[in-house]
Amino acid sequence: MSISYPTVGASGRTGDWRVFMPVIDYDLCTRCFECYLLCPEATISAELEIDYDYCKGCGICANECPVKAIRMVKEE
Repeated sequence: MSISYPTVGASGRTGDWRVFMPVIDYDLCTRCFECYLLCPEATISAELEIDYDYCKGCGICANECPVKAIRMVKEE
């Protein structure tokens, strides 16, 4: 399986487009890696850390988390 990683492209750091950002509650997280596998921008690493420079805040990770360990928080 090939994995893509975010790179600085013509659009630059795309995290500036975000209105809501995902926050992982590591106490609730079961390390199922659904968020890592389903993130369309590959901004969640295998260590379950989010690269906010490129995260667009789509919410797929929070929506698909089976234990709801990820919540979307309003960007400040």
